[in-house]
Amino acid sequence: MRIRSRDWLALLAGGLLTLQAQAFTVFACEPEWAALVRTLVPDARVHVATHAGQDPHHIEARPALIAQVRAADLLVCTGAGLEAGWLPTLQQRAGNPKAQDVFFAADHAGPLLDAKPGAVATPWSGDVHAQGNPHVHADPHRLRRIAQALAVRLQAERPAQRDDIAQRHTSFDAQWVARITAWEQQAAPLRGKAIAAQHTGFGYLWAWLGVRPVADLEPRPGMPPTPGHLQGLLASLRGTPPAAIVVAAYQDARAGRWLATQLGGTVPLLVLPATVGPDADAQALMRWMDDLLQPLVRLGPP
Repeated sequence: MRIRSRDWLALLAGGLLTLQAQAFTVFACEPEWAALVRTLVPDARVHVATHAGQDPHHIEARPALIAQVRAADLLVCTGAGLEAGWLPTLQQRAGNPKAQDVFFAADHAGPLLDAKPGAVATPWSGDVHAQGNPHVHADPHRLRRIAQALAVRLQAERPAQRDDIAQRHTSFDAQWVARITAWEQQAAPLRGKAIAAQHTGFGYLWAWLGVRPVADLEPRPGMPPTPGHLQGLLASLRGTPPAAIVVAAYQDARAGRWLATQLGGTVPLLVLPATVGPDADAQALMRWMDDLLQPLVRLGPP
């Protein structure tokens, strides 16, 4: 029996849909975890909830995200309360049993900075994280531990690919360790520098590099800078200006720009990317770390 061309097209489309339905599907809350998943399981279908231009604390539980969670075999998120304002809504509305056992990166990052046991968020408290600062991906040592734990979880999820995942992780780990050594040599002059920043999104970066965060442009974590708070910072920083003022690319830079201007224009304002692009892989993670360090090391001696 002869099959007409349009029937071939229908069969082909049906086959593609079947393959897509069978593909291992991951919902990543942030781009950095999507990048690690793609590194370890390149043929996975990865959806990302956020991008570098968004504050990951505050995401709308849109229907498209609900549909992606509904179809996911695994959720990979930061945890430590970072997604507390929107992830539970996605899980509830998706109705996907697989979406309940989330891989939370912060659970594998080691002790978190600035933990506040028993702290409770209120509408006036800003972003309160009782477990500690959730922005762990800015420390390459912590990210390395997370990658190891994620490889183990992915092997459990995809046992037929166990050896391939192990090999990819070994390759990534070797490259990452070599880059850590190079980054630490490059960034050695940063130790002891004072930084004014907006929010604690780079807190792990400062701790890793030995940089001293001496001022936060936010009066409370996650709350926009206010004129009164900025005036107070200006008064305290005039005598001993920081080496730089740092804001993330997703933040409004006007407060940092105002403070830099009021300090006489001698303190640079650095706008740094908070994470990688939505389609990134491990190489993009490495380039992202390069992009963070290069403007900082140009600041000169402490």
